[in-house]
Amino acid sequence: MSGAVKGDPPRLSLLPDDAWNRELAANVHPPDWVNPEPSGRYNLVVIGAGTAGLVTAAGAAGLGAKVALIERHLMGGDCLNVGCVPSKGVIRSARAAAAVRSAQRFGVRVPEGAEVDFARAMERMREKRARISRNDSAARFRGLGVDVFLGDARFAGRDTVEVAGKRLRFKSAVVATGARAILPPIEGIERAAVSTNETIFDLTARPDRLLVVGGGPIGVELSQAFARLGSDVTLVEMMSQLLPREDQDTAAILARALERDDVRVRLDSRVTRIEIDGPENVVHVAGRDGSETRLRVDRILMGVGRAPNVEGLNLEAAGVEYDPRLGVKVDDTLRTTNRRIFAAGDVAIPHKFTHTADFSARIVIQNALFMGRKKLSALVVPWCTYTDPEVAHVGMRAADAERVGLAVKTFKIPLEDVDRAILDGEEDGFVKIHVAHGSDRILGATIVAAHAGEMIGELCLAISRGIGLGSIASVIHPYPTQAEAIRRAGDAYNRTRLTPRVKRLFERWLSWTR
Repeated sequence: MSGAVKGDPPRLSLLPDDAWNRELAANVHPPDWVNPEPSGRYNLVVIGAGTAGLVTAAGAAGLGAKVALIERHLMGGDCLNVGCVPSKGVIRSARAAAAVRSAQRFGVRVPEGAEVDFARAMERMREKRARISRNDSAARFRGLGVDVFLGDARFAGRDTVEVAGKRLRFKSAVVATGARAILPPIEGIERAAVSTNETIFDLTARPDRLLVVGGGPIGVELSQAFARLGSDVTLVEMMSQLLPREDQDTAAILARALERDDVRVRLDSRVTRIEIDGPENVVHVAGRDGSETRLRVDRILMGVGRAPNVEGLNLEAAGVEYDPRLGVKVDDTLRTTNRRIFAAGDVAIPHKFTHTADFSARIVIQNALFMGRKKLSALVVPWCTYTDPEVAHVGMRAADAERVGLAVKTFKIPLEDVDRAILDGEEDGFVKIHVAHGSDRILGATIVAAHAGEMIGELCLAISRGIGLGSIASVIHPYPTQAEAIRRAGDAYNRTRLTPRVKRLFERWLSWTR
């Protein structure tokens, strides 16, 4: 940091240096920010201003607590700066490009020569990100009554944190420092043109040939998006299916979707080394069958490998145990091995999503300020992968239930049987709901549909409130909608209750009432 003075907040540069990124920086790490003087003993000191930290600080301050919030980099964390927000901005542009290409099948003629302006698509993403960043800004949180400190935090004891030359004493503290992308130990990777989710959104020129390593959510989302925006994309995944934590039906639909968008998928494969040949990256890919292929690409996106941000915090001085690979050790109430200190978000919990960071923060607020006993294990956690079609899931898969000895019955409604999906031309998908055998208690569900993320909430509510699948059948869903498939799964369950004996009794009753 050229010209930096000890104790000053770090100076940060965002690429590209345009009006939108300058607005982003002015919001989430103002270059002229002056840290306040510590104000006595804080009820809560929050380290990290990603989703978990922001929700904790805002919620606690709103309840009247004296709160300090510390961030060394960009407020908003991964979600705003390098995760959910920029990726969905790029995905939206990619979806528009795909809609233009497929317009002919809906009777819409698109003039020849229509093309993607990649630089403009990325600029639009930066514009929207800058606008959203106002919600996470240092000025906004100061207005909420939070003392915002920019700089590196370091524990100086069991109840004290140092930041930018100042000491903050606390009654309780929260470690919410998140996680970061790491590069796997591949020979030659340090010389290659490699991006992670933390740098891929800096691009202003489209890579003509892109290799994506990893078939998890980041890999499949950005493979499809960049292919739709005009890159020649190859995806390499070491497992035998995409999205390994989803079931095979889901993975098969996603594989077909990527194939339609001209993404070449190599399963059971891994990158062994990378060589540089002039401007090209020569990537050696080994198959599980012993084959080896060389791919020449312009850029590599690494969508594998993350590590919790625990370094430099001096957690040992606070008596907080942690694992460099797994993060801060917490119990089910998110309390660490120091009873004064909690941890929330990606640095501590297994489900590393923005919405779980949000709700883990809510648990911390209740437990830290009100001696509550709210538990992480009580959360019903959905997730969504924002491909086209989207993949959304909540609760158990059938295999999960069987592993713990639960017998299940599965109700699957293919979208090819749903009128709205037929009309939309979005028939490759389904609603699949698992119930405990002999009851309508919902154990889990998977939805593969264009807007699965918007649909899964109904089933999250049902699971968290104990609403059975049979009851969902009695809820009127607008026609025609793809969400009607959920109600039809309820109808399918109710038909199973009409056993031969019940049917005979019903027929007898009808004969008496004629």
